[in-house]
Amino acid sequence: MKLIIQIPCYNESETLAVALAALPRAVPGFSRVEWLIIDDGSLDQTAEVARAAGVDHIVRHVGNKGLARAFMTGVAACLRLGADVIVNTDADNQYNASDIPALVRPILDGRADIVVGARPIASIEHFSPLKKFFQNLGSWVVRIASHTDIPDAPSGFRAMSRAAAEKLFVYNEYTYTLEQIIQAGQQHISIMSVPIRVNDDLRPSRLVKSIPSYIRRSIAVIVRIFMIYRPFRFFATIGGLLFAAGFFIGLRFFLLWLVGQGAGHVQSLILASVLLGMGFQTILIGFLADLMATNRKLIEDLRGKVIAQGARRDDGSL
Repeated sequence: MKLIIQIPCYNESETLAVALAALPRAVPGFSRVEWLIIDDGSLDQTAEVARAAGVDHIVRHVGNKGLARAFMTGVAACLRLGADVIVNTDADNQYNASDIPALVRPILDGRADIVVGARPIASIEHFSPLKKFFQNLGSWVVRIASHTDIPDAPSGFRAMSRAAAEKLFVYNEYTYTLEQIIQAGQQHISIMSVPIRVNDDLRPSRLVKSIPSYIRRSIAVIVRIFMIYRPFRFFATIGGLLFAAGFFIGLRFFLLWLVGQGAGHVQSLILASVLLGMGFQTILIGFLADLMATNRKLIEDLRGKVIAQGARRDDGSL
């Protein structure tokens, strides 16, 4: 059994050595443990620091592609290198690497294909109240959209089996954390959470450049999640509200017309017609989006089978 620990990096030369020094070279249940760095177009000495620390594999983007793309590049590289289990962690040493054995244990025991490390959010001092709120909100949205019970969905400290890694694909370019859990829930991939510890803060978060930016991006990610993974519910809810507003405004005009006062309320009739039309069209969009989502699921399933088949050929098993 081979375990590969991957770390997406972008200009992490100041903290990477600390994170690597904490990584294990032996984990119970695995005959081999390797380290992989994804250099996402760093402009500093990230790659040199990784080599000096004895990293086994380095893959590099030409230019910065973002955390989500770096994560997926790492997963693809781990699959090519024959990983049976993949652990993802951060270059800022946020997560306690001593918890990696606990993180992979449910996979080794056959109890889960994906395990997410749950941080003690409420007790992390360097998290602002607003960040804690959006962390919890994001986790709640993911639980609703995925029908899973993951308390810390934004956590990047996670392990996945080879079978799970072959099936999942991240569309979001900002972060992979929420979307991966939703896909797991929709594809009926077994997923669970284990409590983990965190280390002292070494640097500010790269994802949270400012509070207004974090709020905007968090809202955008949440809306996108519902549009992609619950499209009919998303559009039908909007369409239903528009249709209901148009119906009640139209009903009000009809009642006024019955008592002979309709002539002074033609604007209500026009507004009702517009809202009813918009509501009906939005609901139709919901049906079309739901059909497109079904097609996407079929493509994701086909992609997973192609990756798995290619990996078996590389191993000489076909």
